[in-house]
Amino acid sequence: MTEPTLHTRLIGDSGSPVVFLHGLFGQGRNFTQIAKGLEPEFRSLLVDLPDHGRSPWTERVDYMTMADTVAETISQAFPGQRVHLVGHSMGGKVAMVTALRHPGLIDRLVIVDIAPAISEGSDEFEHLLGSLAAIDLDSLERRTDADAALVGRIDDERVRGFLLQNLRPADGGFAWQANLSVLRRDLDRIGGFPEIDAVFDRPTLWVAGERSHYIRPEHTDRMRELFPRTTQVTVKGAGHWVHSEQPDSFIATLRAFLGSDR
Repeated sequence: MTEPTLHTRLIGDSGSPVVFLHGLFGQGRNFTQIAKGLEPEFRSLLVDLPDHGRSPWTERVDYMTMADTVAETISQAFPGQRVHLVGHSMGGKVAMVTALRHPGLIDRLVIVDIAPAISEGSDEFEHLLGSLAAIDLDSLERRTDADAALVGRIDDERVRGFLLQNLRPADGGFAWQANLSVLRRDLDRIGGFPEIDAVFDRPTLWVAGERSHYIRPEHTDRMRELFPRTTQVTVKGAGHWVHSEQPDSFIATLRAFLGSDR
């Protein structure tokens, strides 16, 4: 495996390759439990998308460019092979664009709790990004200080923990691993979806969280226009972060789809 364009981690040494793309504020390692649950039949490449984790920063968010960078990473990691591509939320939009622009690289596609449409909820993400930006990094002595600074703004301890995975030690203090300024500036672009005149005519699984609002009935026609071989499933008891809220159900769903003859 040659050095990839983006930061990646490979889990498993045998089986069909599966590539995972995380959502906004996430990192490839968010799918570690899922990847281990797919062994030994599948080996998984966990990708840090641009401006996230340990991957390079960019000057602007652009789904076409991100998709092309993911395609380059896939080609470098698995030359001459098709992969199964799984994307959640923002990563789901990147996965859709990747499949539409580079269909020869993708065997099966899994889109988790997002649609090829404008996503509602930008106010929520603006609040989260603003809350992180408001932390005075120079005043932090330890990571728990950052958590304490967020308590008044973000009540959910799990959400705070998820966000603070982006905080890393640097030069005796702390710095953000994610490119917060660009992500915050380009939230409208992140919430949108580009116009693409293409079709991905291979098996596609569209996974919704039962308690999430990101997939709605009015999205179905456009999804099936772009991905005519789509099957939709809903994971009970899950919100937007399906893979972390219901990991066993999510692993079983992936196994059934990726291992089928459909």
